[in-house]
Order: sequence, then C-alpha cells, then structure tokens
Amino acid sequence: MLIDFGLAAAGLIALFAGGEWLVRGAVALAARLGLPTLVISLTVVGFGTSMPELLVSLRAALAGQPDIALGNVVGSNTANILLIIGLSALIAPMRGWDNSVKRDAIVMVGAALAALVLVQFGRIGLSSGLLMVAFLGVYLSACYIAGKMTEDAGAFEEAPDISAPWMAIYLVAGLAVLFLGAEAMVRGASGLARTFGISEAVIGLTVVAVGTSLPELATSLVAAFRRHSDIAIGNVVGSNIFNIFGILGMTAVVTPVGVAGNFARFDVPVMLGASLVFAVMLIAGKSIGRRFAILLLAGYGAYLVALFG
Repeated sequence: MLIDFGLAAAGLIALFAGGEWLVRGAVALAARLGLPTLVISLTVVGFGTSMPELLVSLRAALAGQPDIALGNVVGSNTANILLIIGLSALIAPMRGWDNSVKRDAIVMVGAALAALVLVQFGRIGLSSGLLMVAFLGVYLSACYIAGKMTEDAGAFEEAPDISAPWMAIYLVAGLAVLFLGAEAMVRGASGLARTFGISEAVIGLTVVAVGTSLPELATSLVAAFRRHSDIAIGNVVGSNIFNIFGILGMTAVVTPVGVAGNFARFDVPVMLGASLVFAVMLIAGKSIGRRFAILLLAGYGAYLVALFG
C-alpha cells in the first residue's frame, strides 16, 4: 500500500511539474507567433494543461483499465467546472469576459452531449475516435482563423520572456516528465483501488481526475488572483473541449474504450449538467460571483458524496 501511495504521490508531483513546464514553453511559443490572449488561453493553455489527462488516459486504456481512462476525462471535466471555476470565482468574481468565449461554451456543451451519446453504446471505438479528433482539428482551425481576424492580435501579456533554447527545453522536459508521471499515477491509483476495494471508475473520477487537473487548477487560480477572467474561463472551456474530442478521441483511436454502465447513467449526465449551467452563465450572465461559486463547490461536494456513498 505504501508503494502505491508513493507512486500516486510521485505521479501527481510529476504531472504538475511537467504540465507547468509544458505550458510555460507553449505559451512563450504562442506569444512569439502573435496569437491573441483568448486564443492562447483556449488552445495552448487549455490544451497544454490537459496533457496529463491525455497521457494518463492513454496509459490506462493500453493497460486494460478503461474505467480509469474514461473516469479521468469525465471526472476532470466535472472538476474543471464545479471545483476549479468555483474556487477561482470564490477568490475573485469573474466578469467582463470576451464575447467570443460564448461560441466556445456552446462547443463545450456539444462535446459533453456527444460524450453522453457515445457512452450509451457501451464502447467507444475507432470510428468514433476519428470523428472526435477530426472535429477537434476543425475547431482548432476555426479558433486560429477567428483569432487572426480580431483586432486584438497582440502577444500574450502574461508570456514569460524565454529564449528559444529554453523554450525547447521546457517543451521536451515537460513532455518527458508528464510521461513518467502518467505511468506512476496509473500504477499507484489502480493499486490503491484494489487495496481499499474501491472501483477503478471512482478512483478515475476522483483521485486521478483531480490529480491530472492540477495544471488547470494552478493556471486558473493564478489568473483569478491577477483578475484575468478570460484566462481562467478560457483555460477551463478549452480544456473541457480537448478532454473529450482530443483525449477521449485519441485514446479510442489507439484502443477501444469500454464503458461501464455507471458512466451512462450518472457520471456523464452530471458532466453535461455542469457544462450546461456553466455555458448559460457565460452566454446569459454578466459575472460569476461568490454566491454562485459556493453553489458550484457545494455541487461538487454532493457529487463526491454520491460517488463514495
């Protein structure tokens, strides 16, 4: 048991460090390309912070642990909204976000709805994976074109001043550490599940999902402290889109993902509900205040109670 705890803890640390290095290098690279703030937060930051989820899900699926692979994606998306947005808005109310994020919020809901449809079949195979990856490519292209057409096409204001060699080091080292962290996390989490008699689905939806969401949590909390609502919101929206179309899609392309019944009946509907509530706030609301943040956090607490109850 101590070995499993050690592996899981080491995996978490490695995932956080690797995600931080990867995002640092990716943001610097994107800033050099002259991409606007929102595009970077939706794509480079949002997708870069999702690399831990990608590697963990791939590793789990290849190891014959589909519940961890799918639970990681579904649990991360739910935690991104209820936990991360909740904590971020509790620190500093979110307001004044770019109107273009409303379009991306609709895509996020569409991704969650697609996931709900796919899990009803009990298996996500190659054809579904290819469709999801293709849609992600279309979405990325649309984001890039829309970003270039806006007047705000300046460099990302929070980009670190990093030389080209160090940028490459951050990117390569970040990916390498993420790979090692994913391996340790999956081994440790599956071992803990066996030791405590907890299903791999619950471990994937909670410990693994929150662990792989640490980069999103760190990025959004820093953005909240600095009053950058666009970055915090774009990070979560972009991450949730990538988690489904990118991570789940690429995992299904590599190997079919089996779906346990609880995902179709409970976990994915909860994820879709959270996505709908968040999208409505972004489209119809003017701000996300502390009262709403408390409701989001309470909702996440209730979800955890239902999982372990």
